[in-house]
Amino acid sequence: MSMINNLRAAVRPSRPSPRKDGSGYDTTRDPSTPSAVVDCAVYRDGARVETPKALTPHEAMRKVRRDGGFVWIGLHEPTEGEFSGIASEFGLHPLAVEDAIQAHQRPKLERYDDTLFTVFKTIHYVDHTELTANSEVVETGEVMCFTGRDFFITVRHGGQGSLRALRHRLQDDPELLAKGPSAVLHAIADHVVDGYVAVADAMQDDIDEVETEVFSPGRKGTPRGTDAGRIYQLKREVLEFKRAVSPLLRPMQLLSERPMRLIDPDIQKYFRDVADHLARVQEQVIGFDELLNSILQANLAQASVAQNEDMRKITSWAAIIAVPTMVCGVYGMNFDYMPELHWKFGYPVVMTAMVGMCVGIHRTLKRNGWL
Repeated sequence: MSMINNLRAAVRPSRPSPRKDGSGYDTTRDPSTPSAVVDCAVYRDGARVETPKALTPHEAMRKVRRDGGFVWIGLHEPTEGEFSGIASEFGLHPLAVEDAIQAHQRPKLERYDDTLFTVFKTIHYVDHTELTANSEVVETGEVMCFTGRDFFITVRHGGQGSLRALRHRLQDDPELLAKGPSAVLHAIADHVVDGYVAVADAMQDDIDEVETEVFSPGRKGTPRGTDAGRIYQLKREVLEFKRAVSPLLRPMQLLSERPMRLIDPDIQKYFRDVADHLARVQEQVIGFDELLNSILQANLAQASVAQNEDMRKITSWAAIIAVPTMVCGVYGMNFDYMPELHWKFGYPVVMTAMVGMCVGIHRTLKRNGWL
C-alpha cells in the first residue's frame, strides 16, 4: 500500500506555490475563485474613476497616492488570509482587524491612530403571514467601517445589508461624495438607521396585532396560553433590536458633536440628524419592550383568572354533589333502627329532599357568580 501511495505522489502534478507581490496579495489565484472583495473603486472629485479592468486594493491605493482622491473597498465576510493583505496595505490596527474578521461585535466607534473603526448592526424585518411562537421577526447582520484619510473599507457580515444600491446612490451625488471617506461613513450610518426606522414601524404592527388579540373580548375556542409564546418570542426579537440600537447612540453623538480630523466639518452636521433619528428609534424600542412586558403580564393574569373561574366551577359542582352523597352514605349504613326506613313514602321523600337541596345550592351559587 505504501508503494502505491508513493507512485501516486510521484505522478501527481505539483501545485505551484502562491506568489505574492509586495503588498501580500496572492497573484496566482484563479480569477474564477470567489473573492471577499465585492467592489473596489477610486473616487476623485466626487466621481468614480473608470479603469479598463477591475482594480485590486493594492492597485487602487497606488493610484490614489499618485493622483489623489480616495479608495472605497467593499468586502463580504473575508477570511483572515483574504483580509491580511488589505490590512497590511492600509496599516489597519490588529485589534480592529480581528473584530472585523470574527464579527459578532457590539456597535461601537474606536480610533486607532489615523483610522476610525465603526461597527454597525444591520436589522432586516422578516415578512411572515402569521406571528407564531417560533416566528423570526428580525435578521441581524454587521457592517464594519474603516475610515482613513484617503481610504474607506467596509466589511459586511450576514446575508442582508448590501451596500451596492447605496454606492450607486452616492455616485449620483458627486457634491456629497467629493467630501471624501467621511461622506461615505455618514451615508452608511444614515442607511443603517433608516433601516431601523422601517423595522420599528413593521414591528409596531406586530405588537398592535398581539395586543388586540390578547385584549379582544369573547375569544371562544382559543386555547389558553397560546398568546404567551408569541409575546415572549416577539419580546426576544425586540431585545435583539435593542442590542443593535442602544449601543450605537453614543458613537453617533460623538460623530456629531466632537471635532475629528477624519470627519469633514460639513459632514459632521449631518450626523446630528442621524443621531436624532436613532434616538427616536431607541425610544420606540424601549416603549416596545415595556409594552410587551405589560401585555405578557396581562396575558398571564387572564390565564390566572380563567383558572380561578374553573376552580370555582369545580368547587361549586363538588358542593352540589356532596348533598346526595351524604344522604346516600347515611342510608347505606347497616343499622336496623333508622328514621323512616320502613315508611312507605320514605324513598320519594328522601329523593325529593336531595333534589330540592341540590337545586337550592345551585341557584345560590349561580346568583353569587360561581356558576
